Amino acid sequence: MTLLADTLARITSPDPAIARETQALLDGKTKPRGSLGRLEELACRIAAARGVPVPELPVKAVVVMAGDHGVAAEGVSAFPQEVTWQMVANFVRGGAGINVLARHAGAEVIVADMGVKQAVDLPGVRQVRVGAGTGNIAREAAMTRDQAAAALEAGIAIAQELAQRGVTLVATGEMGIANTTPAAVLAAHFTGASPEEITGRGTGVDDAGLARKVDAVRRALALHSRAAADPLDALARMGGFEIAGLAGLVLGAAACRVPVLVDGFISGAAALAAVRLAPAARGYLVAAHRSVEPGHRRVLAALDARPLLELELRLGEGTGAALAMHLVDAAVRILREMATFADAGVSDSGR
Repeated sequence: MTLLADTLARITSPDPAIARETQALLDGKTKPRGSLGRLEELACRIAAARGVPVPELPVKAVVVMAGDHGVAAEGVSAFPQEVTWQMVANFVRGGAGINVLARHAGAEVIVADMGVKQAVDLPGVRQVRVGAGTGNIAREAAMTRDQAAAALEAGIAIAQELAQRGVTLVATGEMGIANTTPAAVLAAHFTGASPEEITGRGTGVDDAGLARKVDAVRRALALHSRAAADPLDALARMGGFEIAGLAGLVLGAAACRVPVLVDGFISGAAALAAVRLAPAARGYLVAAHRSVEPGHRRVLAALDARPLLELELRLGEGTGAALAMHLVDAAVRILREMATFADAGVSDSGR
């Protein structure tokens, strides 16, 4: 059995009985029942994912996967393709937005080169390259089916390694010039949305750039969507090396009962692909935020996920997920540290 097949077979939904037990514990705290709102819901979700009513404080990691995209040739990005390599170098130097926010959250940052056009051979960059950038999805398949499976398995392996060394909360991050275009194509394929509904400005393209991008999404859908036999084939035809890698990270984390904070639109498209491969993986996902990308709303709706934050972010890198880590910490601390009515000698109204 392959690593992918074995992982898919091991993913089971979180036990709702654990979430109910956690809620009962929260109801016994010194507060009106339900008065901490979605913070209580978050605590229950984390507890159910971990499989224990009172989980430990999370050990956190952000996994940033990078790859280049042939569709950049269609003029769909405001930045040149070499920025992917340059930003990966910035990540391992600790100077990017995700590094700042991860340090603030007490999270490790893991950087993986899944398929940057020019290999990023620098200390601190994990070399799990599947290829030197994908094909141009407006004209050809992004990758082969075998390459998509290899990218998924690379993500699974990273999730397994993190779980084995004690990480209990993973956040998804990405870098890849033009990667909102394959994300839009995948999201349109999985949700049925039109190119106009799903495609945003990404790095900040002007009106002409947006028109080129919508056209590239339309052509990619026409070329690949009907031919995609299954979710793996969809990833191969329409995705990216880092997108498939993040889908594998989600699957590997779910198999290890590690909750995943899903960042923005690109991470969301990867998570949606993972859920299409293993529907039970959805129970391990927490939507960190809702970005300004119009397609992100459709992805969140398809995942039946309510975002924790709405800050008009569109950077990617895992920045929104790193910010949401503070809410996970807060939810677990309330569960672990807040006094009960009995402990504090406070009368319980029963409501």
